[in-house]
Amino acid sequence: MEIFIKTIQFFLSLSLIIVLHELGHYLPAKFFKIKVEKFYLFFDVKFSLFKKKIGETVYGIGWLPLGGYVKIAGMIDESMDTEQMREDPKPWEFRTKPSWQRLVIMLGGVTVNFILAVVIYIGLAYNYGKTSIPLSSIKDGFLIENPILNEIGFKTGDRIISVDNKELLTYSELRKSIVSASVYEIERSGEFLEISLPKDFLGRLSSQENTTTFELRMPFVIQEVLDGSLNKTYDIQKGDIITSINDKKINYVDELIPILSENRNTTIEVELLRGSFTIQKTLNVDEEGKLGIMHGASIADNINLGLLEVSTIQYSFFESIEVGVNNFVSFFGFYLEQFIAIFNPSTGAYKGLGGFLAIGNIFPPSWDWGAFWNTTAILSVMLGVLNLLPIPALDGGHAMFLIYEMISGRKPSDKFLQTVQIIGFIILMTLVIFANGNDIYKLFNILI
Repeated sequence: MEIFIKTIQFFLSLSLIIVLHELGHYLPAKFFKIKVEKFYLFFDVKFSLFKKKIGETVYGIGWLPLGGYVKIAGMIDESMDTEQMREDPKPWEFRTKPSWQRLVIMLGGVTVNFILAVVIYIGLAYNYGKTSIPLSSIKDGFLIENPILNEIGFKTGDRIISVDNKELLTYSELRKSIVSASVYEIERSGEFLEISLPKDFLGRLSSQENTTTFELRMPFVIQEVLDGSLNKTYDIQKGDIITSINDKKINYVDELIPILSENRNTTIEVELLRGSFTIQKTLNVDEEGKLGIMHGASIADNINLGLLEVSTIQYSFFESIEVGVNNFVSFFGFYLEQFIAIFNPSTGAYKGLGGFLAIGNIFPPSWDWGAFWNTTAILSVMLGVLNLLPIPALDGGHAMFLIYEMISGRKPSDKFLQTVQIIGFIILMTLVIFANGNDIYKLFNILI
């Protein structure tokens, strides 16, 4: 069911982004009186799932969900309609229009993508406000389970003081910092230390199964006593919280695990918090050092136990505009840093490049409109940035040649544009295959 919900969200979000992107090309083309022959969601290689001609334009849905397109008369694009280009130019064709009009059409798609993201961020700010976890409110540092982070010196319980000499205010900022950080200043048991990340850190992080970084430490909140557990018949209820073992105070699961390992095949004295009451229990630890109890906690549990705080700010409509724009600029900068890292071989970040599976997994396993719209804004920015790359076959490639034409006064030949279009398409397909190959490789490693 979770896969089904993620899939529905993925295609709904992707379809919305693609249609609006192509509308960004379609509307200025029509405004400049250029004939638009096709408007398609997804690619219609050999056949269409749906198509209908309205006026001079065929509107349709293809079967290959790698994007969408509008076929503009007199333009060398992915359709590679060389026959049309051999005919005499017509006044309603793309190629007969001034270069500045053609540039407006080419940049219309990414412009709409960025506007869509801004509008979504404004709406989210107005409807949900801003919720954040102040870094200073996290009482006992972070859970560090990633072997790479452990290897370079981080330990569970470390508190982050600054990143590259810059103080961070929220947990969200800390999570984002991992993309471009060089040096972390930490506090460990009253001692201040500096830890430097290796240059290829992102590559090493993304190439292994465990990609966790600075995770929140969680209390041991009981969800279920498993069948076959030595403690099955004991009075243990869902929501009970283990707060002490053998008179030693326990706040987090990571503190409990080594104690259980030391007490295999014995009993332990446990203090449970049930509502506002504390209950003493003697529980059994099996030969594997486990209680046979499923646990799971939420941020709300941490808040109730005073282990961290959450700050929520509500905004008026006009305040939401400023906040939404700032959120867009913040994520745009963050994603640009990621993109630069991916194209820098020394970072190894390209190993983390993901395809459809990675994108689909961004969506939550249950339907949440706030999360859906936030993810849609993220994908809209990603698509906009991707399309700005100066690769032939992308909007950025077309814009690059148009800017050259505007500066030099010379238009590249149709033959040259057709050739680089093919080269650009090959580059794009290589990236698609590589990204989705990464997905399959990681999935295979998980399954085995």
